[in-house]
Amino acid sequence: MKRIVALILVLVLSAALLAGCGGNTPQTTAAPQTTKAPESTKAPETTKAPETTKAPENVELFVLAAASMQETLTELKGVYETAHPEVKITYTFDSSGTLKTQIQNGAECDVFISAGQKQMNQLDKSADPAVNTDGLDFVAEGTRFNILENKVALAVPDNNTKNIQSYEDLKAHLEAGDILLAMGNADVPVGQYTQKILAFFGLKEEDLAAKGVITYGTNVKDVTSQVSTAAVDCGIIYQTDAFSANLKVVDTATKEMCGQVIYPAAVMKPSKHPEAAQAFLDFLKTKEAGDVFSKVGFTPLN
Repeated sequence: MKRIVALILVLVLSAALLAGCGGNTPQTTAAPQTTKAPESTKAPETTKAPETTKAPENVELFVLAAASMQETLTELKGVYETAHPEVKITYTFDSSGTLKTQIQNGAECDVFISAGQKQMNQLDKSADPAVNTDGLDFVAEGTRFNILENKVALAVPDNNTKNIQSYEDLKAHLEAGDILLAMGNADVPVGQYTQKILAFFGLKEEDLAAKGVITYGTNVKDVTSQVSTAAVDCGIIYQTDAFSANLKVVDTATKEMCGQVIYPAAVMKPSKHPEAAQAFLDFLKTKEAGDVFSKVGFTPLN
């Protein structure tokens, strides 16, 4: 009997234990926490509005240039203004001596291009005081350079009635007094070169003028016109002017006869637009401009 009671107790205890295990709610495993990326402490960048390019200021450049450059510079004006619509170029063409005087007297000028060194030297403070006798200071420092070389040519009208073929022929006719020669005035570079040629051949200008075998022009275009209209038997001009006027050149002067014909160019100190003036001169040094100069007989030096 005692054994039966003990067995019953064991069974009761086992049932209680099983019931207790079945009543517990199973624990669920918590999902692993994801690591949150650290927040950036840098302030977000703001998109900067693009800066607008300021339109270039409209500029008018006043260019005073030797008359012998009229055709070429007029052609280059169109090229430059097309590429630089903000720039307007206004030219004055005349003898270099006349232009020098205009600049000295206050004419508006950003760029000066002379057909001779003398006229530029007369405006350049750094030039020999024996040439710049008035101590003028118009040339902007560091802007002066030699842009072109030309040749002094003996040109004749189409009919060439005196059959002039050389400077030696010219000398013989001048000595005979049976010819009329057109040359530039003494203040015109082409006239100064002509004076040197006459001296080279031992001819005195004063004597020739007294004999009535010389007529004068105020600039090279004036001399060229006299030859073109056959108002004279021949004229001493630049080969570029002869080309532009479709005149026959029978001879060109050597360096020994009259020196080199060098054209200096510079920005003028009173210029209101020195940077634009320098930019235009830089353009005249380019191959594009050089090709225009070359086709009429200039030799570009840059």
